[in-house]
Amino acid sequence: MTTTDARAQIADLSKTLEEHNYLYYVLHQPRISDYEYDILMQALINLEKANPELLFPESPSQRVGGAITKEFKTVVHKYPMLSLGNTYNEQELQEFDDRVSKMLSEPYEYVCELKYDGVAIGITYKKGVLAQAVTRGDGEKGDEVTANVRTIKSIPLRLRGSGFPDEFEIRGEIVMPHDVFDQINKEREEIGDVPLANPRNSAAGTLKMQDSAVVARRKLDCYLYFILGENLPFQSHFDNLEAAKSWGFKIPPYNKKVGSIQEVFQFISHWDKARLDLPFDIDGVVIKVNAYEQQRQLGFTAKSPRWAIAYKFKTERASTVLLEITYQVGRTGAITPVANLQPVPLAGTTVKRASLHNADIIQQLGVRIGDTVYVEKGGEIIPKIVGVDLEKRAAHAHPVQFITHCPECNTPLILREDEAKHFCPNEGGCPPQIKGRMEHFTSRRAMNIDSLGSETIELLYNAGLIHNIADIYSLHKEEILKLPRMADKSASNLLRGIEASKAIPFERVLFAIGIRHVGETTAKKLAYAFKNIHELEQASAERLLEVGDVGEKIAQSIHAFFRDAHNQQIIQTLGQQGLKLSLSEEALATTSDKLNGLTFVISGKFRQISRDELKKRIEQNGGKSVGSVSGNTSFLVAGEEMGPEKLKKAEKLGVKIIGEDDFLKMIEE
Repeated sequence: MTTTDARAQIADLSKTLEEHNYLYYVLHQPRISDYEYDILMQALINLEKANPELLFPESPSQRVGGAITKEFKTVVHKYPMLSLGNTYNEQELQEFDDRVSKMLSEPYEYVCELKYDGVAIGITYKKGVLAQAVTRGDGEKGDEVTANVRTIKSIPLRLRGSGFPDEFEIRGEIVMPHDVFDQINKEREEIGDVPLANPRNSAAGTLKMQDSAVVARRKLDCYLYFILGENLPFQSHFDNLEAAKSWGFKIPPYNKKVGSIQEVFQFISHWDKARLDLPFDIDGVVIKVNAYEQQRQLGFTAKSPRWAIAYKFKTERASTVLLEITYQVGRTGAITPVANLQPVPLAGTTVKRASLHNADIIQQLGVRIGDTVYVEKGGEIIPKIVGVDLEKRAAHAHPVQFITHCPECNTPLILREDEAKHFCPNEGGCPPQIKGRMEHFTSRRAMNIDSLGSETIELLYNAGLIHNIADIYSLHKEEILKLPRMADKSASNLLRGIEASKAIPFERVLFAIGIRHVGETTAKKLAYAFKNIHELEQASAERLLEVGDVGEKIAQSIHAFFRDAHNQQIIQTLGQQGLKLSLSEEALATTSDKLNGLTFVISGKFRQISRDELKKRIEQNGGKSVGSVSGNTSFLVAGEEMGPEKLKKAEKLGVKIIGEDDFLKMIEE
């Protein structure tokens, strides 16, 4: 294929993929399946690999991330990102309207918008291509996060249509949708990590992650609400936002142009209730004068525009009585105190329980049984106790004594160093831990035994048929049929699902066995590094630390897991039952020990393979990929536009610098 043909095909595929991105993420009207989309994307990636000179930053293939940003450059905003004046009541809104009316000698309109609870971002486009993305920072300057913003699929990399200025900035809010937040927390809890606090903090933390590939997996979204530039097509805020829709931007459908302050009040009243049904968090409504000329007449104070104001919803709070504190035991043995409350309506639901997280939180709140407590919904999702009404405290109320023994098996609890939660160490004999590990083991992303959900596990466990994950493979149809609600078809489906799970590859088996802190990605890296469970079992802490993503905490957890006699017996039984405890021949064909003991740092852009693929090949061939150059670094793999500091440090330390061709020869020889 000639370069001209390749360029034409790449342009055609890029346009098609961005069109489907726009249909899916902006209009919510997908026209092809995920599989068909992936086929198109792979075709584009293959073409770009074959023609690296035709790979550009605005290519749809770059949305998967891969760039590593160790330090975010500080950028001065061309237009300062001022904060808005806030109000919590309609009287102050009326006073705002009175001031606007007094300063303007002609009719005016307002644009009412939702106030998104996320991270403010300013994105600059030059000649229709995304050029730079900068956080709000202190309003005068912020951090450049362009590589991470490119991974957000609702943000166009190249604009559609025509009529946009040669250069302009569009501002908006990056948010983490509720379903994404919930899924991330579910996954974190599965590997024993502390859940994320709320969607806003999670969005902010994600946007500042160093690895843009991880940002891409977090599935952030963005709503855009303000345009700045010298040659905008219209003289009003609302009309320019409407134009931006045609350029491919995700402009909120909730915006409304109104002609009076009474209509503003109606908009606020509607969204104060309707916000509970949104798939993301908002904390108020923003009101802006529509016409730019009128905005100029109204001007600015030292801190904020006089032509806009934010009405913030009062955080819905309820007071109720704390009836008792009970304690839940998780799969990893973590103890979570739960406040059982006198039922109270809050934010559209009836709240009966709230998490108290750990002993430190109980102590900080000073909460006592029988207290009247204040409850809010953190991020409008999770009920939490935020305070105590001391005036209503009963004389007999006394401080809470955190439990010292497991509520399920009565084993003395432990408090690990640098962790806030107490733990039950009785992994092999504590029922909630045993059942929780079995639920994790059979889940879709692990062994994927559909017919063995939590209810069936409970049934089998209570009947004494399974005591650990290995027992699942010793079940017989005759004993299953004796259980309630188990007919011949149900028993047959269950056994078929169990048998089919024996084909699950080693890396997923490793994730399924439930080593604390070992998630899917880490399990895969461990599988490729050690090839089989027995090599992993014998690995020293030092050898474990050579695997990417494995730090001290994970290494200690793996080491402890395989030193436990109970776990050793389970692994042995799983192997005897036919589960895959080593990499398949196909997987082994792509692995070697050629790079064993070598540590690599990757920097810059590469023409033949992506940074992620480079890391993968390092690990598949026994090497270790790290983020910074040190005296232990064996090679610096240098691409175009590599970081000058890494180059300087590598030269100073005498680290050998190689290109991607040199690296590929190392693993091909």
